[in-house]
Amino acid sequence: MDPIKMIHYRIAKKKFEMKDMGGLKYFLGIKIYRSKLSIFLSQRKYVLNLLIETGILDCKPVDTPIVQNHCLVEYPDQIPTNKERYQKLMGRLIYLSHTHPDIACVVSLVSQFMHNPSEVHIEAALWVLKYLKSFPGREILFKKNNHLNLIGYTDAD
Repeated sequence: MDPIKMIHYRIAKKKFEMKDMGGLKYFLGIKIYRSKLSIFLSQRKYVLNLLIETGILDCKPVDTPIVQNHCLVEYPDQIPTNKERYQKLMGRLIYLSHTHPDIACVVSLVSQFMHNPSEVHIEAALWVLKYLKSFPGREILFKKNNHLNLIGYTDAD
């Protein structure tokens, strides 16, 4: 440990009851892997638990996070679904979008119907889970480098 960090640690230890538990491995359901040049964040266990809880662990994975040419709107004659279940699922998908930015747009779209969800909306949310099943262990990589450039990719569709 850096000598200055060691001094700060000793000062803090005198003022507060502290215990050194080593390097961070899990934080709020996010697994953290470290190497000398990078940090990986993964929510594999969280995804698998969500697939088990929703009962679709044995489903066939899909290649896209939403059906092509979707028509997600509210209809006057829509079949309502369990609002509490839908809202809980949306909260978990929003949390998953921290390590799966590829679902962020879809989750934002599907979460717009939390006040009055229907069977169509729950099917769209479950489709996102089927997409995540394709690669539940996908990780975010933060590399150590000498610049502060951010590179992102998007699909205009």
